[in-house]
Amino acid sequence: MSKKKKVQKTLVEKILDKEKVSYEPITFETEADGDTQELVTDQSTRDGYKIYKTLVLTGNKTGPLVGMLPLDKHLSYKKLAKISGNKKVGMVPLKDLVKTSGFEHGANSPVGIHSLHNYPIYFADEADHSEKIIVSAGKIGQSILVEPHELAKAVNASFGDFAVDNPE
Repeated sequence: MSKKKKVQKTLVEKILDKEKVSYEPITFETEADGDTQELVTDQSTRDGYKIYKTLVLTGNKTGPLVGMLPLDKHLSYKKLAKISGNKKVGMVPLKDLVKTSGFEHGANSPVGIHSLHNYPIYFADEADHSEKIIVSAGKIGQSILVEPHELAKAVNASFGDFAVDNPE
């Protein structure tokens, strides 16, 4: 008889447990894509819930900040800059990502980044109107299904209009 391998809780899940934020763990298949691991999915939703990506950026006035938006949307740099009080924002280079956020590409989580750095975090408006969203649990292939307002409260995030259908 083989025992089913139990998935270890991530730091993110432990933090949410401590904060008493309810969530449901979700796992995704992953594959190597060059020097990064990527989710194996061609969909931007799972079980009817949108998957959100965690983008780590830097602003010319605020320094590092985080943008959370649906996988099928693009980031409006201009809109996020305005919302965050910057003139310009840009993506943190991949080589500096772990140093800046504490997480590798594909594992960035608003919960983990908030606990390590307390950077400003912004959720796209779409999350404000969603019952639940899927975000990274801080480890590639592990995510959580969570109510966005509970999550936003736990990470001191604001909602804003910066996700667009077509890149600028």
